[in-house]
Amino acid sequence: LGWALRSFRLVTGKAQPETQIHTHMCYSEFGEILAAIDELDADVISIENARSDDATLESLAAYGYPREVGPGVYDIHSPVVPTAAFIREKLRSFLQHLPPERIWVNPDCGLKTRTWAEVLPSLQHMVEAVRTLRSALADAEG
Repeated sequence: LGWALRSFRLVTGKAQPETQIHTHMCYSEFGEILAAIDELDADVISIENARSDDATLESLAAYGYPREVGPGVYDIHSPVVPTAAFIREKLRSFLQHLPPERIWVNPDCGLKTRTWAEVLPSLQHMVEAVRTLRSALADAEG
């Protein structure tokens, strides 16, 4: 773990201050390595989250992870095309753990196992869900 942390910091250490560093982590026992994840100092971590019932996101929030998080909003290992309503409710559940400005919206992982007939409507529904929720949040604030 120490070697991985040092390697990540070595690779990203020369990035300009305005360069945003993203990392992605697949399923693991995040609770055991939260301090190391924090030490990566990545601006955004995207995580596989859909199959864990938000356990990974909850662990990061409970730890006090201070940066932005992209918890997966739907399981890309399934051929099911998520509806905009499903994704919107998933995003609402994320708001119980993080403020909206720290949430990145993305699928669980890469989409290479899915067909275009699954990917395109899934991503369209994801965008629709985000727009609807952003509008609702803006209306609630003002």
